Amino acid sequence: MAAPLSHRTDDWWRDAVIYQVYPRSFADGDGDGTGDLAGVRARLPYLAELGVDAVWFTPWYLSPLVDGGYDVADYRTIDPAFGTLAEAEKLIAEAREHGIRVIVDIVPNHVSDQHAWFRAALAAGPGSPERELFHFRPGHGEHGELPPNTWPSQFSGPTWTRVEDGEWYLHLFTPEQPDLNWAHPAVRREHEDVLRFWFERGVAGVRIDSAALLAKDPALADFVEGVDPHPYIDQDELHDIYRSWRAIADEYGAVFVGEVWLPDSERFARYLRPDELHTAFNFNFLSCPWEAERLRRTIDDTLAEHAPVGAPATWVLCNHDVTRTVTRYGRADTGFDFATKTFGTPTDLALGTRRARAAALLTLALPGSVYVYQGEELGLPEAEVPLHRIEDPMHARSGGTDPGRDGCRVPLPWTAGAPGYGFGPDAGSEPWLPQPRDWDGYAVDRQQADGRSMLTLYREALRLRGSVEGFGDGPLTWLPAPEGVLAFARGEGLLCLVNLSATPAGLPAHEELLLASGPLATDGRLPADTAVWLRT
Repeated sequence: MAAPLSHRTDDWWRDAVIYQVYPRSFADGDGDGTGDLAGVRARLPYLAELGVDAVWFTPWYLSPLVDGGYDVADYRTIDPAFGTLAEAEKLIAEAREHGIRVIVDIVPNHVSDQHAWFRAALAAGPGSPERELFHFRPGHGEHGELPPNTWPSQFSGPTWTRVEDGEWYLHLFTPEQPDLNWAHPAVRREHEDVLRFWFERGVAGVRIDSAALLAKDPALADFVEGVDPHPYIDQDELHDIYRSWRAIADEYGAVFVGEVWLPDSERFARYLRPDELHTAFNFNFLSCPWEAERLRRTIDDTLAEHAPVGAPATWVLCNHDVTRTVTRYGRADTGFDFATKTFGTPTDLALGTRRARAAALLTLALPGSVYVYQGEELGLPEAEVPLHRIEDPMHARSGGTDPGRDGCRVPLPWTAGAPGYGFGPDAGSEPWLPQPRDWDGYAVDRQQADGRSMLTLYREALRLRGSVEGFGDGPLTWLPAPEGVLAFARGEGLLCLVNLSATPAGLPAHEELLLASGPLATDGRLPADTAVWLRT
């Protein structure tokens, strides 16, 4: 096991800034149009200069890439599109040399239909031990022609697929992602071995995909809206699974962050007890509209639900599944809901950019850890991907009504004017998703030379967050403020103000303006959709 980084304490994760890399779209090192580990390694100095503490990689494992890598065929093999296991080990080691920890993604709810276990299950037939690793069942109806139950999909479409011998198998996502049977001891042993495999290679943590879905009602009872308990979300058996995982993580000094979507704050907090997960994503904040009262309530609720178990909150504005912040904040509806995503929604990008800059300072001033999705530090908008180039299965399974998630996964622009904006070598292939033609201004090289750019704002904010005492984990105290203005203190003499109202607001007495998301008014007041950090 690699030695811990010396510049942070063992509880580094409580106030870390963690950068999310979607490997396919970060940087292309070999010129085939697909981002890869060589591309990430070449850009490690960029991440170090940005000032992040860790990098979370979405799945880089062997995969048919039906669902962006979340259909894993082998957890111990790097997909050839991204590189090799040796390259992954080298990346982990080189990141540590830059002071950056690595977090990998685990997808325990399901595997790819190309996984060796599932291929064996199909070949073995009904009643076989191989099928016990999944949820195979006979169908209903006179000839078994109806699915075993009425569970809704996490994507659009059915949750059961019938195989040639007449049985059905469960998949909460796509048919290419069969759900594992977590009541089977072999499933538990395999995932514990996978955790050890990556911890031995020096990863500092694991992000757990769909963490509340693993355990299923053994009776596979029909889903009834509003009736508890839910047959496959937040089953009590999950906590025993995560307690066993935590024991393994503690051996290596590693951490977990769970993808847990739950409306019940008490049940959410159970996942964060001292012997379970270290942290969990805060989706209420991510989906909250740009409204002062709603944001304050969401912040209060988040801190309150974490307090009983002593866990730090996490804050995130965007990820690889969600409409980019600049675009979302420029719309009439500034919240986020998968059910309301449509084509052609009008967007004011100038307004969205002002709000996204202010939201960055708000987020980075809150107590706990922060996740930054690649490209957010560049202020990238959601790209409009041509219909014939959309790869996300959410689009196809919705019958073409859902734009899907490819718009936030378009490859990053590094160099203005270069082919593919420098995503890969000049003579390389076209990026796997088309980039908009007007992205020169978003390119890293342009923004590095612009003292007013989004990249400059993020770099300075992360520098201050890491060097000024009072940021990170710790107390937050709300201060009196005009309607539509959020004002709070962090530590001794550190203030954050965010003006979400329509009119400029006065600033309290202060000794120093540390950072502003935009210029102040000529009279020194705080304009609408602007945030500041002050020292009093």
